[in-house]
Amino acid sequence: MAEVEIKARENGPLKVTGPVRLIDADGNEYELGDRGESIALCRCGGSTTKPFCDGTHSKKGFEAAERAVAQQG
Repeated sequence: MAEVEIKARENGPLKVTGPVRLIDADGNEYELGDRGESIALCRCGGSTTKPFCDGTHSKKGFEAAERAVAQQG
């Protein structure tokens, strides 16, 4: 099975690549096209195509903390 990769884009969406299923709160599955194709999920909350990114983050000046934080031992 191919691996799934989720990448936080600089002040932008989460880019998801790999064979994923996306299910809404009611249990309905989104039609994503070919499995393994990349999708971009909104993080700014302003997209009109939620849960998908529509580029609104760049108009809003969205700033995210997308750097991994080292865990304290």
